[in-house]
Amino acid sequence: MKTPHIGYALLACSALFGLSLSTAASAADVTKLVESCASCHGKGGASTELDVPIIGGYSAEYLSGSLKAYKDKERPCKDTKIDMCQVVKDFSDNDIKQVAEYFAEQKFVRTPQKFDAVLARKGKAIHDKGCEKCHSEGGSVASDDAGILAGQKMAYLDEQLKFFNEGKRPIPKKMKPKLEALGKGDIEALIHYYGSFK
Repeated sequence: MKTPHIGYALLACSALFGLSLSTAASAADVTKLVESCASCHGKGGASTELDVPIIGGYSAEYLSGSLKAYKDKERPCKDTKIDMCQVVKDFSDNDIKQVAEYFAEQKFVRTPQKFDAVLARKGKAIHDKGCEKCHSEGGSVASDDAGILAGQKMAYLDEQLKFFNEGKRPIPKKMKPKLEALGKGDIEALIHYYGSFK
């Protein structure tokens, strides 16, 4: 009569042991993936390179969507000096999820940048009128469908806005008419506004 109980206990122990090994292996895999990201994006996603975006502190959903877009080649592969499509080509859905969750837990660390104060004031007015609804608090809040803009690398913002305007990167429906209404000077002013955050 005691034999079935011993069998169940052994089965439960082996399942727990297998789960703990799986969790340990998974943690090791995430660490390896994150280390490869940090070689360009910096520790915790706090890039110090002028043309490499800060990714720490973005929402997990936004980061997952970006990584999937690179994997599916829906975004230009060569963002600045990184071939992101190549970086994520072998990522599984679980890899993407775990990497996104890791960087979402990090702090968004702004880098001081040179900006034009007059352009930044003009950019603030443009942001308040057309961008604040989705990119709240001056573009400093992470949301599921909008990246952090305040304090992001100006060179990266310039490049991505060009990709949107040139049709190289899919543009969200609600953003399209607002971006199309902006002239080149307006976009430059917005970039200086976001670059003014310290």
